[in-house]
Amino acid sequence: MNTNKDHWSLHSERCDSRRALLKSAMGIATLSLVGSPLLCLPELSDAAALTKEMRDKLTPDQIVETMRQGNERFRAGKVSPHDYLAQKRATIAGQYPAAAILSCIDSRAPAEIILDAGIGDTFSARIAGNIANDDLLGSLEFACAVAGAKLVLVMGHTGCGAIKGAIDGAQLGHLTGLLNKIKPAVDATHFEGARTSKNAEFVDEVAKTNVRLTVEAIRERSAVLAKLEKDGEIKIVGSMYHLAGGRVEFFT
Repeated sequence: MNTNKDHWSLHSERCDSRRALLKSAMGIATLSLVGSPLLCLPELSDAAALTKEMRDKLTPDQIVETMRQGNERFRAGKVSPHDYLAQKRATIAGQYPAAAILSCIDSRAPAEIILDAGIGDTFSARIAGNIANDDLLGSLEFACAVAGAKLVLVMGHTGCGAIKGAIDGAQLGHLTGLLNKIKPAVDATHFEGARTSKNAEFVDEVAKTNVRLTVEAIRERSAVLAKLEKDGEIKIVGSMYHLAGGRVEFFT
């Protein structure tokens, strides 16, 4: 079996078509289940989301790989067919996401879409500049230590307005305090050209630095997540979404 063709998001009313979709889509988690008669049971005919058994078979590296593949499908305009109503029904009784994604609120960077994920596949935490404050750390701890997610993905993006605001020292209500949390990334970015928000290259370099600092902050400030990563239960990984071209660059 070609593991590069598996997918988390299963849906179909017939066993044969379910298997075909499994082979063509995103879930390495289902590798050992494709031939299972479980998938042909009538009561699972419209199941579309990850089960606990499927999620628990994944390793953090496999989850990253499914995200790579999902992003490739997104970039190629060949995303998997998602039956969102079936996914909704399948997750009413419970959820077993494989990953928690910390990303920016930018409307151009919806993580689930650009990674071709479905309902129930990922926890999604969004905040301007993809920073990790106390509340977000608590959310990530819940996602991994309580709910069983195996990957924390921090996703920045090019052309980030929060990064530009931090470079400019913008001040506006509560936004001022948020941007102050990004300023260390501005200072830590080594760059030879113009260090202004009008320099797109500098903005994107700061965004990359900010992702790396956020990953480090998660490890340093959350003993819960640090221990899970040390024990091999999870991975904390950084990434950058490129608005031009749609590629997600993973830092591993």
